Amino acid sequence: MTHENIIVEIGDDLVGEITLNRPNSLNTFTVPLAKELNQALQELDSEKRVRVIILKGAGKAFCAGIDVGDFSNKNVMEYREWIECMENPLVTISRISKPVIAQVHGVAAANGAGLVAAADLATAGENARLGLTAINVGLNCVGPVIPVSRSVGRKRALELLFYGDLISAKEALSMGLINRVIPEADLNRETRNWAAILAQKSPLALQIAKKAFYAAADMDYYKAFEYMNEAFARLCSTADAKEGISAFLEKRKPEWKQN
Repeated sequence: MTHENIIVEIGDDLVGEITLNRPNSLNTFTVPLAKELNQALQELDSEKRVRVIILKGAGKAFCAGIDVGDFSNKNVMEYREWIECMENPLVTISRISKPVIAQVHGVAAANGAGLVAAADLATAGENARLGLTAINVGLNCVGPVIPVSRSVGRKRALELLFYGDLISAKEALSMGLINRVIPEADLNRETRNWAAILAQKSPLALQIAKKAFYAAADMDYYKAFEYMNEAFARLCSTADAKEGISAFLEKRKPEWKQN
């Protein structure tokens, strides 16, 4: 697929990068960008040279939400199709097998903040700001607030949704919306290093862990244990599990069999 709104790169460290590439518009979502991002996530999930995906933005911001230039003159059905297109990448992140790390700089607002929350992990520069800002233009972020609420809890999520404030990276860290705050000058390097370390783990174990985590999230407490125990039992029977234990006992680096 030819990309006009994103950049896709694959390194020699088993890390793939997707860069939102509409810098003059603060990487706001349009239908073409949403479709390209959704497809790129799926393509990298199938790419054997990639075990971890970094998602970031070009220019001054990570993503300032949805481009409202395409907002007007739709009926209810058209608005539903339009917003579903914008939200598809947020859902796809949870459905693909490989971990996705959001790397945030500048602003991550509205659907951009939802994208950060939907990512499995997230880093942010010290000066980054995040928020569910749509309320300030008479709309709301009821799509993005779904992954946000899973990260920060009900009361914090509703505060972000109702007030539409941009919060600092430090506050986002304290809420659990991101994992790490990094000096701006080191953001690219540190995030890449973090991703590369993750890419050295058993890819099969990571993928089973991610799938099981999302599948069990909405289960009854006891059924979640049953599901996780079954997933762990399946993992124990794999060649990678045997290799990992052998490598640990033999004090050597494991050679993973399955990608």
